[in-house]
Amino acid sequence: MRRHDRRRKPRKAHVRHILVANKPEAKQILEEINASKKPLRTFKKLAKKYSNCPSGGKGGDLGEFTEGQMAQTFEDAVWASKLETMPTNFTRTQFGFHVIWVHSIVLPD
Repeated sequence: MRRHDRRRKPRKAHVRHILVANKPEAKQILEEINASKKPLRTFKKLAKKYSNCPSGGKGGDLGEFTEGQMAQTFEDAVWASKLETMPTNFTRTQFGFHVIWVHSIVLPD
C-alpha cells in the first residue's frame, strides 16, 4: 500500500475485479465476458468461480477504495478505464492478473 499525498484530495473508485494466476486464464475470462449478453452478471459469476481474491465471493466487489491503497499498475488501469463498460484487457500486478470492472470514480472537489 502506498501513501497518498496529503496536500491534495485523493480520487476514489468503486471497482470489481477477478484475480487469476496466469495470462491464459485471464484471456479466457475476458473472452467469456465479452461474448456474454449480460456482461456484468457474467463477470460476477466468473469472479465467484475463478477469482483467487477473497472478494470473489462477493462477485469480485472490492467496494470503494482511495487512491494510494492498491498496487500502482492496478490503480493506473482503474483510472484509465471507462465506467460501467466491459473490460477489454487485463492488468498484471505482483499478485497476478486482474480483470477489472469500474463502477464509479469520484474526483476530489
